[in-house]
Amino acid sequence: MQTLPCLRTTLVDLAVLAGHLLLYPTGMSRERPVPGPSRSAEGTVPLLPTEGRAHPPVLLLHGFIDNRSVFVLLRRSLHRHGWCHVEALNYSPLTCDLRKAAELLGRHVADVCARTGHRRVDIVGHSLGGLIARYYVQRLGGDARVRRVVTLGTPHAGTRIAPLMSAHPIVRQMRPDSEVIAELSLPAPNCRTQFVAFWSEADQVMIPATAARIDHPDLLAHNVHVAGVGHLALPVNGTVAAGIREALAAAAPAAGEGANGAISVA
Repeated sequence: MQTLPCLRTTLVDLAVLAGHLLLYPTGMSRERPVPGPSRSAEGTVPLLPTEGRAHPPVLLLHGFIDNRSVFVLLRRSLHRHGWCHVEALNYSPLTCDLRKAAELLGRHVADVCARTGHRRVDIVGHSLGGLIARYYVQRLGGDARVRRVVTLGTPHAGTRIAPLMSAHPIVRQMRPDSEVIAELSLPAPNCRTQFVAFWSEADQVMIPATAARIDHPDLLAHNVHVAGVGHLALPVNGTVAAGIREALAAAAPAAGEGANGAISVA
């Protein structure tokens, strides 16, 4: 009974992969930064007049051996629904340490804040990109600059991916027994960033599929189950895009609201 849904998900993932391979060259170059507000006579960057009302800037962070082209449809969706400032950060496929990638992310976040006048940003990360964002927030003090992190098929608990792939150091860092996963399980008191983790039982890269959930007592996290969407399709799926917009537009939770909630979307 499970064969047909599994086959359908695999075929969709393969179609997404084929389309993405065509777009991949367009995302290899570094994105040109969006200009920020002009500087005053004193040389400082004034806060935008819409600060506190407009959406914060959104940074998109791709997964392993990928680039910013994976977010073509999601970026278009965000722009169409009122997000004016959306940027994607490329990190090298030769990156061998997730921590170094998190440091690079931190520099990029600081640059975006300086250019736009916003104090905080939101981040959407696919797969490894979500883990990099979480490491920056949880271990490098990034919660001071990141309001919300949305992850798509991210191995928060580590994934038991095919052993042959573990030849790459950064893949080993995504395994359940890695030092990075152990660091992320450490206490994170007073973390100010909110997390929303999208996961699917059809994600064949997350082993088990629930590894893409966040279960940490100190983090304000909501896990969103998406039915029948494969790993590669998560950044391009229309239902997931709607859920991402909803997550980014949601008001801050009331004081004392419990963490680790869970919802599902069809």
